[in-house]
Amino acid sequence: MREAVREGGGFEEAAAYSRAVRIGNVVAVSGTAAFADGAVLHPGDVYGQTLAALRKALDAAATLGAAREDVLRTRLLLAPGADWEGAVRAHHELFQGINPANTTYFVGGFIPEGVLVEVELDAVLREPPR
Repeated sequence: MREAVREGGGFEEAAAYSRAVRIGNVVAVSGTAAFADGAVLHPGDVYGQTLAALRKALDAAATLGAAREDVLRTRLLLAPGADWEGAVRAHHELFQGINPANTTYFVGGFIPEGVLVEVELDAVLREPPR
């Protein structure tokens, strides 16, 4: 069975994607930025954007039944020149003790302007599929 979380934003419709998708016991969360109500949250603050984006991604995963402890892999995508140390500090705060696989890397940029970081995560639920 396939379940999805959609926020209903214009970009979701234009690009035909979901915030998160669950198939069986696997949950994948799309690139998630600290963006709400048409505005970037924590402008210029990589740490704040990372924390907000990770929380938003974890909330989407939780809607599909995944707990933070189920997270298998995370990805931190950073804008050129962004403070990678701030990003990994935020990741550490949320995932210390869980220690998922992680890749952190710089990319060319983001939509919308002002986003300094996007996060992705994948989770595998320990419970049987719904």
